[in-house]
Amino acid sequence: MRRRSLLALPLVAGLPGLARAQADWRASVKELRFGISSAENERDAIARFEPLSAYIEARLGVKMRVFRSTDYAGVVEGLNSKHLDAASLGPANYALANKVMGNRIAPFARSLDAEGGDGYFSIAFVKADSPFKSLDDLKGRSFAFADPNSTSGYAFPNFYLKRQGYDPAKHFARTGFSGSHEMSVIAVLNGTFDGAATFWTSEARGNIQRMVEKKMIPDGAVRIIWKSPRIPGSPWVMRTELPEALRRDFAAAIMAMPQADPGGWDQISSKAQGIVPAKHEDYLDVIAVVQANEAERRRKGT
Repeated sequence: MRRRSLLALPLVAGLPGLARAQADWRASVKELRFGISSAENERDAIARFEPLSAYIEARLGVKMRVFRSTDYAGVVEGLNSKHLDAASLGPANYALANKVMGNRIAPFARSLDAEGGDGYFSIAFVKADSPFKSLDDLKGRSFAFADPNSTSGYAFPNFYLKRQGYDPAKHFARTGFSGSHEMSVIAVLNGTFDGAATFWTSEARGNIQRMVEKKMIPDGAVRIIWKSPRIPGSPWVMRTELPEALRRDFAAAIMAMPQADPGGWDQISSKAQGIVPAKHEDYLDVIAVVQANEAERRRKGT
């Protein structure tokens, strides 16, 4: 884990009551710890979120460290054990956090996409020069998911492929978890798997496009053969045990970031066109999908 910290004066002024409230939570909270379960490798993910540390330290006057877990469940474990205070989670990962923590965790915001829309998709893709043109062509072949707690990399494709007559356990000869969205793409390109699932927002943004921008893969290396229903935007969450004034101030700072630090916001959000409030009810459909997947695993004894 890497740490970025800098000394900064809080940009707070005005009413004495507000100043006292902020002084109160700062008396017990000397550092904020933020977790990410990123689709990227650790180096790129931590670098992408460095502007968030700088912004929060300047805005709220406390240091903040960003931690990336090696898997999605690790961020939930960090929140549950109180080693993390807040996080950016995928929707299915929020479903896991809600299952583990109940009302000790709550979403407060979700990012819009690069075109200003609310949400994204799971896609199934294959190597562009492969003979596979559809899911039917992948029957008896191999398919990679990203992580068991990824929404677009497992929960949605597993659920909706099954509903559309392509039960992954029966349709594919072999399935497996690559460990991350980037590794799913690499696994398809190097022939380890014939197809895989990842996230996609639009023709301009998504995991594949980001990998092209970083020169990890050539443009046009893969071809999309399936797209899921829309997934609600990934939530920003906080532990509800934290001081109420801290939760209020942190949420306000995040909501203000697109205007207050547009360059930093573009970097951490892949140029999302803003951020909107979020609540638990926004993710009830995702929670239902995750619960259905879990129920099926229990029936099969896996």
